[in-house]
Amino acid sequence: MKKIGMQAVDEAIKNGVDLDGTPIPPKMLELYNKIMNEENKRERSGVKKSMRNRCIKTGSKHFDKETLDKLLIDSGWEGLKEKEILFFYNWYFLKIFNLN
Repeated sequence: MKKIGMQAVDEAIKNGVDLDGTPIPPKMLELYNKIMNEENKRERSGVKKSMRNRCIKTGSKHFDKETLDKLLIDSGWEGLKEKEILFFYNWYFLKIFNLN
């Protein structure tokens, strides 16, 4: 069975075993769970903003900025903001500082 998608990652975390079968170190799991527990306590004001954020975070891995911008706008959201473009698409900056 192929291990694809976020469900596979979530299941691996839940089981404490990486997708390659190796155990996830307990301290890593502990920190991850601590942070996720804090995030789960955070009050929410709406779903659409979270959906847009997820679309940008994940979409930037699969689409160039022009395509993702158009997809967002065509779906009824505002297009990419300058700070999102700089954060997710500024490969020149990443290359200069050897961050990739």
